[in-house]
Amino acid sequence: MDDRLYFRQLLSGQDFALDDPIAAQMVNFVYLIGDRATGEALVVDAAYSVDDLLDVLAEDGMRCTGVLATHYHADHVGGSLGSWPIEGAAALLERVDVPVHVQRDEVPWVTRAAGLEEANLVVHDSGDVVTVGEVEVRLLHTPGHTPGSQCFLVEGRLVSGDTLFLDGCGRTDLPGSDPAAMYESLTTRLAAVPDETVLYPGHRYSSAPSAPMSLVRLENFVLAPRSAEAWLAMFGR
Repeated sequence: MDDRLYFRQLLSGQDFALDDPIAAQMVNFVYLIGDRATGEALVVDAAYSVDDLLDVLAEDGMRCTGVLATHYHADHVGGSLGSWPIEGAAALLERVDVPVHVQRDEVPWVTRAAGLEEANLVVHDSGDVVTVGEVEVRLLHTPGHTPGSQCFLVEGRLVSGDTLFLDGCGRTDLPGSDPAAMYESLTTRLAAVPDETVLYPGHRYSSAPSAPMSLVRLENFVLAPRSAEAWLAMFGR
């Protein structure tokens, strides 16, 4: 399947949304996942210039057939970041009529924040598989940063949104965050991900854009505590 897999990592402010200072400041990654044989592709965390994202797909001979959302925050699906409006999934749906795949617990958050209606959404539980062409993307519910944060497993790759970065993890002091749930997600739900899986995070907060889970487990300080109490103490709880 690797020869059919279409997978691109795009950095906001550099690979697209070049004239957007917020995109450059936030250093978000957007991912394009598809099947080269059928030309179908999913956009992971469509935010900032959706026209740029669709143009990249078109240049590659691909077309958008759906959106995968890791979580509801504006820099991932659109909305408002303070006083700054961010274009996102709602704007993309004005260009193409496609479903937005979200985790069940994220529905009330994403509809309030991103300008999406429930009719736009396909609601999922952990373990569900979204198919694009013949490429399968497995959804993994990883609450903590938000109630319905989810990661995506595809062909030895883990697209993690703001659940886990190469160095650190998503904040747990925002609306809907839960430090105890984050610890459980990091140490239990992601523990089943093999060491050879390559982590692709939601932001470029490290010099490298990706890394194998074996290296992340060795070097990421948020994975060092060996108990929930120690982890929560590190985060001031």
